[in-house]
Amino acid sequence: MENTFLLGFLGSLAAGSLTAVGALPVLLGKTPDRGFRDLALGFAAGVMLAASFFSLIIPALDAAEIYYAGGPVPAAIVCAAILLGMGAIAMLNERLPHEHFQQGREGPEAASLRRVWLFVFAIAIHNLPEGMAVGVGFGANGLEGGMPLAIGIGLQNMPEGLAVAIALMGEGYSRWRSWSIAALTGLIEPIGGLFGASIISVSQILLPWGMAFAAGAMLYVISHEIIPETHRCGHQKKATFGLAIGLVIMLFLDVWLGA
Repeated sequence: MENTFLLGFLGSLAAGSLTAVGALPVLLGKTPDRGFRDLALGFAAGVMLAASFFSLIIPALDAAEIYYAGGPVPAAIVCAAILLGMGAIAMLNERLPHEHFQQGREGPEAASLRRVWLFVFAIAIHNLPEGMAVGVGFGANGLEGGMPLAIGIGLQNMPEGLAVAIALMGEGYSRWRSWSIAALTGLIEPIGGLFGASIISVSQILLPWGMAFAAGAMLYVISHEIIPETHRCGHQKKATFGLAIGLVIMLFLDVWLGA
């Protein structure tokens, strides 16, 4: 049991740490312009879109079919969890505390900051069930079950970390603060990994709910926040190109690694 617990923690920690690795370019290069930011956010949206379906919704359906009754029940559970995830982010969109932002900003700039922090928060809650999935994979089948998940989710985290850091730099945050916040979003995954590995019997049953909830959160942010933001300043072509590349890369990695 101790080895299972340790594997789940270390596997999810490694996957989450790649968020910080992906954000490292912001410490090395110049501040990206708005066009590159929109390209990177579009790329992250594509990664998130593919991950929502191939890393979260489809595995959630598979898990629901195993742990719940047949017929329409598994699909209904996943649909309900997706809507709950979207509803939770929609509520956050209305009630996100303004004390988390730089003081003195109003109007479009304040709205832009809120969209960025919604993106950061969505990435963070997205990492919790992913970390739990890694923990469950190691807990259920050891290295064979957990390693593909850890690799696939870790690779997915890299462009997400870069996109978070770039988005924050675009709002005036320093390089180190942007990188630090991006890194912290990845460190939520070991929390999920510990939960999944330590109480596997409970986490397996709840796994379809958590995965589909995270997928709904991602889909809301992609549609309501990221795509409109990337199209707001005339960089639609760059953003769409980034989305397409991010989507096909994540699709390829998910299929190839079986994550």
